[in-house]
Amino acid sequence: MTVKASSTSILVPSAIVGLGNPEPKYDRTRHNIGFAVVDALARSWQIPLTPQRKFKGEYGEGMAIAGQKIRLLKPSTYMNRSGEAVQAVASWYKLDPASVLVIYDDMDLPVGRIRLRLAGSAGGHNGMKSIIAHLGTQAFPRLRVGIGKPQPGENPSISHVLGKFSPQENQVMTEVMTLVRDAIELSLKEGVEKSMSLYNSRNLAKPPSSKASS
Repeated sequence: MTVKASSTSILVPSAIVGLGNPEPKYDRTRHNIGFAVVDALARSWQIPLTPQRKFKGEYGEGMAIAGQKIRLLKPSTYMNRSGEAVQAVASWYKLDPASVLVIYDDMDLPVGRIRLRLAGSAGGHNGMKSIIAHLGTQAFPRLRVGIGKPQPGENPSISHVLGKFSPQENQVMTEVMTLVRDAIELSLKEGVEKSMSLYNSRNLAKPPSSKASS
């Protein structure tokens, strides 16, 4: 939804969608980071998620922060048909696409980085391609979570995204999950653009000994 603040409008999400694949074999894989984020938000905000056939996914609604109602969704359609579930929720509740925040993995970002945007292309991500096609627009916010690229000589891209984080990466991802939650909660309080300005530059993977460049 869009709310007024000091004569300007800010974009505050009404629904949060995490992308992933449903079967247990995909649990904790890089490609399912969107599911992991929604699960973490549901625990933090004490919002139960239950299967909803009409929404083609696991769905829950409740109060997030500051008494704001939020809807959470994990599509059960498999990644390349994610748009079916998103469209079902958006149509049922008559949500403006601009109020739907989508969370998904991104190989172009290293582990330890996140990136919020108000709109944009699918960038080769099949889940986002489906959502853009079903909503008929690219104008909805998204939060990309870095999963890094495979190193030369290692697993190809498909094996990489469907693989699990290394022990070292898991240590970073624990911090990333907190960063993502903080970024989303700020989006709910002060809008997505405010959160973008504070969190897009954060880099949890940066070695502690390195000096920040000016």
